[in-house]
Amino acid sequence: MNTIQQKKQIALDWIAAFNTHDVEDILKLYDDNAIHFSPKLKVREPHTNGFVSGKIQMKQWWNDAFTRLPSLNYELINLIADENNLLMEYKRTVDGEADMMVAEVLEIQNGLIVKSRVYHG
Repeated sequence: MNTIQQKKQIALDWIAAFNTHDVEDILKLYDDNAIHFSPKLKVREPHTNGFVSGKIQMKQWWNDAFTRLPSLNYELINLIADENNLLMEYKRTVDGEADMMVAEVLEIQNGLIVKSRVYHG
């Protein structure tokens, strides 16, 4: 049972875990076989075609990001949810880089994220 409010809480927990750079707390929100797509992943690791699958690959990706970007922070702008998905809009800030608006779609089933896709603007 995933109510819209439960999905929004998952997104709030996701933002909080990213802002503390707590990879284990991030991974707790994902299904073991979840799939994540990021255009930055596609650029940094072209062999992935932008996709990581499963918690081991996600952990490697996010640990690398937090190591490279120790000041990485997200400011939540908006959450929109329906029965199947949640859209997060947030501002990405990193010291020395221009702020970036980001949208991320989370597909949530049985209280866990099964797919996520990032859009940078």
